[in-house]
Amino acid sequence: MDERARIEDVCTRLKDHYVFPDVAEKLTVYLRARLGDGAYAGLDDQAFAVAVTQDLQSVNGDKHLRLRHHVDPLPEVNGESFDPEQFRREAELNCHGIAAARRLSGNVGYLETKLFYGPDIAGEALSAAMTLLATTDALILDVRENRGGSPAAVALLISYLVDEPTHFNSIYLRDGDVTNQMWTLPYVPGRKFGPDKPVWVLTGPTTFSGAEDLSYSLQQLGRAKTVGAVTGGGANPRQQYKVDTHLDVTVPGGRAVNPVTGTNWEGVGVQPDIPVAVEAALDTAYALALEHVLTLGDTGVRRPVADEARLTLAGLG
Repeated sequence: MDERARIEDVCTRLKDHYVFPDVAEKLTVYLRARLGDGAYAGLDDQAFAVAVTQDLQSVNGDKHLRLRHHVDPLPEVNGESFDPEQFRREAELNCHGIAAARRLSGNVGYLETKLFYGPDIAGEALSAAMTLLATTDALILDVRENRGGSPAAVALLISYLVDEPTHFNSIYLRDGDVTNQMWTLPYVPGRKFGPDKPVWVLTGPTTFSGAEDLSYSLQQLGRAKTVGAVTGGGANPRQQYKVDTHLDVTVPGGRAVNPVTGTNWEGVGVQPDIPVAVEAALDTAYALALEHVLTLGDTGVRRPVADEARLTLAGLG
């Protein structure tokens, strides 16, 4: 397929699916003009993807708008470059997006995620991690390197942190002109962490999309404090469509609408409650968590926990 056919395919996807039809029209005109100027002539697939992505993001900076190059040939299922079974195998090899789930000294829970796979794929693993950490005195959720994923996984995770079903986000969809409310679940497997113990969310510029949803939603609910740096700024959920053997385009068909603010983090990122350098975020949140632990008592069964907390806090200082 030559560059003209590829650009026309991208333009069609924009016009049919992009959540902002006016921006789609501007992008279509721009891409065709760039094509006419020879901007894409002679480029290999990888360079072509980079050039088109830059142009796709030139109008409104939507980081979910991308033409992507893949080394392996792409499958095609109902027009999308998405193979559910391949995605499931990828999740298994990536420990379902969970990089770490452990008790830190001082009885502080720590959960690091890299991607939110859907509950149909990773629900059991995510539930196991949250159940493991349910009896810790404070919780740190590390999404500094989490590039996003399933809104349903975000709903599942937040469900472990609240008592009652809670409306935490809505997603407007261009297709059908509908707004779907996102609520936490009335029941989760295992034991909840609960609504009362403190939570900190670690963020950075690599925190994106679904991970920003988690950060922003918990922040706006008043359920957690965010610690670190401003996030990537991608709030428009997208679909991926095959363009050629090794190329697909991701096009957002919706946008997030937070029930508290009436807006989202698109283009501006989630602003941290406690701004610190990304590499200092864990120590900062951990120190705050340990200070909380030391308010819970230091006699009886709490004595060794308090001793751990004091020793660890001194080391962080």
